[in-house]
Amino acid sequence: MSLKHALLGVLAARPMNGYALSRFFASSQNWVWSAPQSQIYSALKGLESEGLIEARREEGKNGLDSKVFSLTDAGRGLLLGWVATSHDSPPVRDAFALQALYFDSVPAEAARAVLEDFIETQIRLCDEWTTQRDALAVGDTPLLRERLAHRPRSEHARISRLKAHVFDGQVRQAQVRIDWAREAIALLDEPG
Repeated sequence: MSLKHALLGVLAARPMNGYALSRFFASSQNWVWSAPQSQIYSALKGLESEGLIEARREEGKNGLDSKVFSLTDAGRGLLLGWVATSHDSPPVRDAFALQALYFDSVPAEAARAVLEDFIETQIRLCDEWTTQRDALAVGDTPLLRERLAHRPRSEHARISRLKAHVFDGQVRQAQVRIDWAREAIALLDEPG
């Protein structure tokens, strides 16, 4: 997956300007892809030059013009083709697992503190993803409401369940990481 596909997926729900897209990605800590504003604007330029999105000028609330981006047929085709194709898993790059691999190099108290911070982060993410999952399950997020407005009512429940299921997977992964970190703390406490 790339930022290109994330942007196309969001724009498939509704047209947005760069600022709204940046706010969406910045406020969606519990989403599955993050990107800084600078990358978003750069990617939008690339997508527009590739003919995958198009921009129209609109007057904003503050009286300034804004470029509003929407998907072209080519962009929708690329997105749908990407979604319908199996892809190789990306190379593993797990910074925390790499760090944990060397916990034997530091005092147990230092490793324990790192693991406890990790657990707190995973609990917070688990809570955020649970909230997102539950909102999606009942079709209650702004972007999902936009997407459902353009789909047959008979598909709404299935679409909501599929989207909620993604975040259910995130919750489950976080729970496994919490259990793993607690086991690691127990290992730190074991005698030599």
